[in-house]
Amino acid sequence: MRPDVTVTWWGHATCTVEDSGTRVLTDPLFARRLAHLRRRRGAVPPPRAAAADAVLVSHLHADHLHVPSLARLAPGTLALVPRGAARSVPGLRRLTHLRFTEVTPGDEVPVGDAGVVVRVVPALHDGRRLPVGPRRSPALGYVVQGAARTYFAGDTGLFDAMAEEVGDVDVALLPVGGWGPFLGHGHLDPARAAEALARLAPRSAVPVHYGTYWPIGMDAVRPHEFHAPGDEFVRQAARRAPDVAVHRLAHGESVRPGAAR
Repeated sequence: MRPDVTVTWWGHATCTVEDSGTRVLTDPLFARRLAHLRRRRGAVPPPRAAAADAVLVSHLHADHLHVPSLARLAPGTLALVPRGAARSVPGLRRLTHLRFTEVTPGDEVPVGDAGVVVRVVPALHDGRRLPVGPRRSPALGYVVQGAARTYFAGDTGLFDAMAEEVGDVDVALLPVGGWGPFLGHGHLDPARAAEALARLAPRSAVPVHYGTYWPIGMDAVRPHEFHAPGDEFVRQAARRAPDVAVHRLAHGESVRPGAAR
């Protein structure tokens, strides 16, 4: 067990991975409300959630690439974004205090001075900045490699080469739900996330991307889709990947998976 790797879930797809003294933030979303979505569970993350050496943006959807949340990051923060992001999201050009690097699967980017490297992997998801324009940017996942190898899946569906592309990892941060009553193509529900877990075979997993935002006025529409995915993922994972330790976190809660090999 290694105590120097910590994962904090702030809600939705926003996590902090602390590895070897390096802080990596995923898909920061610090808003109480986003368009038709309202934060229904968990407080808005505190200012310390924006402290990071690097931020990883998985794709261009507004609940993953949120310009006002990126604006809260400290000057000089490294921001990895999908190739074509600046072209598709003009608001990024105003964030001159950040060090943007556009990436694509296969890229490896060092972060900080402790030897942490972020490896970019593919995801099965529509990466466009919807609903405008046909320009495409890849949806991405990331593997943070330091004392442990921590896979942040972003938004993705199952794909045949997932285990091969992601490689050997210790911790998996997997999306298990969404922000509405239906999940479309390119998403993982609890059962598919458990199947992904069985294929990846990490030592630990944390379910994310559920139970935080819900459309305004849809409280009575399939509310179990909002509340249930975390517990259902735990149940499905116990059946399909019984050797994986699953940590279902509350908003703002941290865990030290201790999974480095």
